Amino acid sequence: MSTYFYATFPTPFGAFSVATDDTGAVIATAFGGISALRRRLTICHLIDDKYKSSERNPCHPINDKTRIRVAQRQVGEFFNGKRTCFELPLAPAGTPFQRRVWKALLAIPFGETRSYGQLAAQLGSSARAVGRALATNPICLIIPCHRVIGADGSLTGFAFGESLKQKLLDLEDTSRARSGPCPPLGAKA
Repeated sequence: MSTYFYATFPTPFGAFSVATDDTGAVIATAFGGISALRRRLTICHLIDDKYKSSERNPCHPINDKTRIRVAQRQVGEFFNGKRTCFELPLAPAGTPFQRRVWKALLAIPFGETRSYGQLAAQLGSSARAVGRALATNPICLIIPCHRVIGADGSLTGFAFGESLKQKLLDLEDTSRARSGPCPPLGAKA
């Protein structure tokens, strides 16, 4: 079992937490502190009892701002309107289908949205299955699940609330004129 690291830092939209594995790949993010981050750590739901009391328990990552420094800088640049693309290694834990959906999210350009139905059609699936995969996205913001909306334009579903989802979309809309195309970013499978 790997060792995991995290840090929580302020953003204009509140505290934001990032967790990485021992290779430096981002495994989870959350708006909020360590408690919110633990809920996003997919691995926590899969731990054997023998690790629950272990110091290597991934649900108790080590607070290490140094290991999170690059991610923190890029998140700060995003909120300051200086970054539209993240260039971080990603390692979200999920099923093959979930990872396909999350990869499709990475292709939604900054400042644009897609409906659940559009993503479902692209992936040959149902809107409900896509919605469930989005609900389990462990790397919010960087894997931009906030860019997915209802077919009627409504802000349906976001783990951190529709108000925050609207703020993120508004931020991207006001920064969009300054953005260029993003290079492809892929998650480790």
